Amino acid sequence: MPFKGVDFYDVDSLLSEEERAVRETIRRWVDDAVMPVIAEHYLAGHFPMHLIPQLGELGALGANLPAEYGCAELNNVAYGLIMQELERADSGIRSFASVQGSLVMYPIFAFGTEEQRREWLPKLATGELIGCFGLTEPDFGSNPGGMITTAREDGDSWVLNGSKMWITNGSMAHVAIVWAKTGTLDDVKSIRGFIVPTDRPGFTAKNQVGKLSLRASDTSEFVLENVRIPKEYLLPKSGGLKSPLMCLTQARYGIAWGAVGAAMACYGEAVDYAKSRVMFDRPIGGFQIQQSRLAEMLTEITKAQLLCVQLGRLKDRGTMTPVQVSLAKRNNVNMACECARETRRLLGASGILAEYQAMRHAANLESVYTYEGTHDIHTLILGEAITEIAAYSG
Repeated sequence: MPFKGVDFYDVDSLLSEEERAVRETIRRWVDDAVMPVIAEHYLAGHFPMHLIPQLGELGALGANLPAEYGCAELNNVAYGLIMQELERADSGIRSFASVQGSLVMYPIFAFGTEEQRREWLPKLATGELIGCFGLTEPDFGSNPGGMITTAREDGDSWVLNGSKMWITNGSMAHVAIVWAKTGTLDDVKSIRGFIVPTDRPGFTAKNQVGKLSLRASDTSEFVLENVRIPKEYLLPKSGGLKSPLMCLTQARYGIAWGAVGAAMACYGEAVDYAKSRVMFDRPIGGFQIQQSRLAEMLTEITKAQLLCVQLGRLKDRGTMTPVQVSLAKRNNVNMACECARETRRLLGASGILAEYQAMRHAANLESVYTYEGTHDIHTLILGEAITEIAAYSG
């Protein structure tokens, strides 16, 4: 059944014709190509690789980057709507596109040379090449500045050593954007970005096993053991922790939209079930407890939709700040977690079955709650903005 959407406050009237057309194109594709197979892939624990060329054909990879590099050059609201519809299917689908566009293509565009842009971006835009982003390490997640991955100059090469953890697309990637220190380990300013083809000797990746969340996503760790790359694979405009954090701001923006999609999927499922499931001789949607659940979900989704549209307009004007993105990521993911849990509870025993979406979204969103800056870290980012006192540093 085609998804009818959730638009209690006529948010559509805030969108341009092009923005609505982009959303409807992705919405139809999600309904036709993703929804019929996503539960199967989730249960099997693997990413639906056959969808990657289709994402490229749709222009969903790096969609807000310039057309001269093979990208769709959409505005940021249209890009956000793509992320919304992809995560309506599954967080793993949106994560793939988000990493490809925001964490691989964006740093090449923002920090790379013109030659690097023309070499890598068109093939990443079509999905011919798959990328991953290597920042998080086994002992350094919320404190990426503590990384111990290093890069040293050796003749006409850079030699990289270290390991990265919780890497989306890691095992299937052809290229990794790796962040490493070029100076001493206590020199955060020496952090630079590198383009690292994954077929280089010394680069090994393996899947993260035992996941109970994001099962339809490729999550890996990779190790760099004297991986040698040409000097021209350095992203020359990168420098310091600010560079990878700029990439994370792009990804968090997409997550804020994506979480709304997951919440919309759960809410739609809850409404349909509440109207069709009969208990005590009437639909359970006629009982006060279930109506309270639905009213709360609708209210929070509506607020999150309006927040996203305004955030997108700020981004398109070039005035969006990372702190504003933190607020949106924090609010919308927490909201989606609540919607998924409440939907699962409304569905009763049926809510634990793979034929329904709620339990899958609930499990996925627990990861989204943690990655790209945990909920608590974003709380402290906002707290510092309010008080001008940083609570997360010594």
